[in-house]
Amino acid sequence: MSERKFILISPKNRTVYNFRGDLIKEIIAKGYEVVVTGPDKTDVDKIEALGARFVEIPMNKTGTSVVGDLKYCHALTKLLKTEKPDATLGYTVKPCVYGAIAAKRAKVKSINSLVTGGGYTFTATSFKARVLGLIVRTLYRYGFSKADHVIFQNSDDLNEFTEKGLVNREKCSFVNGSGVNMNQFELAPLPETITFFMLSRLLKSKGVQEYLEAAKQVKQQHPKVRFCLLGKYEMAMQDALDKEYVESFIRDGVIERFEETSDVRPYYAMCSVYVLPSYREGTPRTVLEAMAMGRPIITTDTQGCRETVKDGINGFLVPIKDSESVADKMDWFIENPERITQMGSASRDYCAEKFDVNKVDADMIRIMKL
Repeated sequence: MSERKFILISPKNRTVYNFRGDLIKEIIAKGYEVVVTGPDKTDVDKIEALGARFVEIPMNKTGTSVVGDLKYCHALTKLLKTEKPDATLGYTVKPCVYGAIAAKRAKVKSINSLVTGGGYTFTATSFKARVLGLIVRTLYRYGFSKADHVIFQNSDDLNEFTEKGLVNREKCSFVNGSGVNMNQFELAPLPETITFFMLSRLLKSKGVQEYLEAAKQVKQQHPKVRFCLLGKYEMAMQDALDKEYVESFIRDGVIERFEETSDVRPYYAMCSVYVLPSYREGTPRTVLEAMAMGRPIITTDTQGCRETVKDGINGFLVPIKDSESVADKMDWFIENPERITQMGSASRDYCAEKFDVNKVDADMIRIMKL
């Protein structure tokens, strides 16, 4: 058994092997035993297949129960005092905050928090969202005060969090998203029929509504063009898109919807252009995967998303909440189909240069001083 130990504090098991799998393997290769915490027993075999040990610590990712959060923090503290890790890394709000608090109580030497985006409370404007935002910012401020390193996935988030006084700039760094494995997501030939594709949970803040409205507009002029959407309904989330609203686009033949899957590569392969009109991201992993597979991108000129596109070179940036602009860029690709190959190739090159998972993981390991 390794003498050194690293604990990854996760909000959802699926994100461990999808987004942190390569990082876990790199840390193990450095001579660490890696322990992963997750909220339930889903897909534990996939986490253990990476070489990590799994410990279940129940947590409601979006719940607002103070008692539930205190139980989560107490369970983390108990685990960290027992395991005595050399370093921890928590990502998303609750693992960031309570993971850092628990690690401080357990006297962990290297306490790391990864901000994977601002999220719903930074983009929504309803009264409930503003109240939640105030609570989240207060939690972040306290949690970050316990961390040694706070890592952001884009410079916009880093600047906003430090300007709002949520974290001391001296302990901040940023990396280019979670990175993407260029060998796993290989260049794929383009389909014969021009096809637009979006992969996302069905949330308003992801820009799904703008994608649907743009698809409806373009489909009227170009009925043979395909529009595909992969993602599940998130009825428990604050900004969930109404299921009946989405289903109406399917019934009208505007879009084809696919359920979540363990292998998304065939869906990128069947598309010509990838679209993500999100209101805000850390650095969107789906965009990186589509870039790696040689697809041009239509995404928004906002935090995280703008990092992925050189406007006019490997895709286009559009304003947030603007379905007309999304439709306009879709039309451009339909009218200039020869540019799809060219811009897709530029996507692959830019991804290899900036977002290769090996480069990102090397940065993460350096920042965490492993």
